[in-house]
Formats: sequence, C-alpha cells, structure tokens
Amino acid sequence: MRLRLPHAPYVAHKIAIDLLKSGLVTFTSGVEPVIKAVREVLEEELKREAALDERVKELMEEHEEEIEFTLADSKQLFIMIKRRLAPEYGVILNYEDKYNDYAHKILKRLYEDDLIYYEIPDNKVKNIIYGAIMGYVKSYDEIEDIVLEKMSHYKRKLVPGSEEYNIVFDKIFEAELRKRGMLI
Repeated sequence: MRLRLPHAPYVAHKIAIDLLKSGLVTFTSGVEPVIKAVREVLEEELKREAALDERVKELMEEHEEEIEFTLADSKQLFIMIKRRLAPEYGVILNYEDKYNDYAHKILKRLYEDDLIYYEIPDNKVKNIIYGAIMGYVKSYDEIEDIVLEKMSHYKRKLVPGSEEYNIVFDKIFEAELRKRGMLI
C-alpha cells in the first residue's frame, strides 16, 4: 500500500502513540505538538511525490501521440518516467527505503524542535517511528475491508466518491483505528 496525503494524520497519530507507549521517549511539550510536527513532515514528503506524479502525467499528455505510436504500456511508461525524474524531486521509490527516510526526517524534526527527549541511540527511536509507519501500512487494507463490510450493511446505499460516502467511511475508519489504539 502506498501512503497518500489523506493518510498523514492517521500515521502521525500512530507514530506519536507508539513513541509514547515505548517508554523510551519523553514528550517535552505534550502529544499534540508531536502529532503536528510528524504530520507536517509526512505531508511535505507526500506532496513532493504527488508533484512528481503530476509532472509525469503532464509529460505523458504532452507526448500522447508518440506514446500511442509506440504502443507502449502506459502504466509501465509512467513508472519508467517516474524512476527517471524521482532524483530531481528528491523522491525515493522503494517503499522500505522511503519509509526509512521518512522516519529519519521525522526524528530529525522532533529532535530539532525539542519535542522529544531520549537517552537511547537515535536508531532505536527511528526504528520505533519506522515500525509505526509499517504497522499502519500493514493494517490499512484490513481496516479498509472492515469499513467497507460495515458500510455494505447500511440500509441506504452510499455512492462511492460522494461526500456522504467519504464522511461515513472516514468516521468508521477512525473508529477502527481507535479500537486498535492507532488514534488518540
């Protein structure tokens, strides 16, 4: 699963909760500033990747006639172009490396903003952050299935993509995250 911008607040909560539960880290200004800082780092990184995706789409549209002539698979071509442009945008494409980089940037931000205090090696704290990201990623599909199952039992059918559908989905999704201790 690929993290997207709407996931940032949920992942930020999960990271803050996991750091707090670890007992290895002290929050110097409380939970909310940590969540806010983590969310900002994640949003910055996810926006960078979204900008890359947008640029790749623009390039493909600009060269649409040439692409059709070569009979190239659009999805594979998208990936090839993205791979070529990724360094220019500072985007890491391998998920494990990307999430490890996110964890490093989050730790750096929390430390520089003096939001956390710890007396253990940085790598241990970074691993907690990385584990929280991976935990969210691994749980997302399972939680999504539960939410969709619950929504299928609604008397009135909700239209996917509608505002009402999104509100109900988010409400049930957040309730499931709370049940799992992934949201404050």
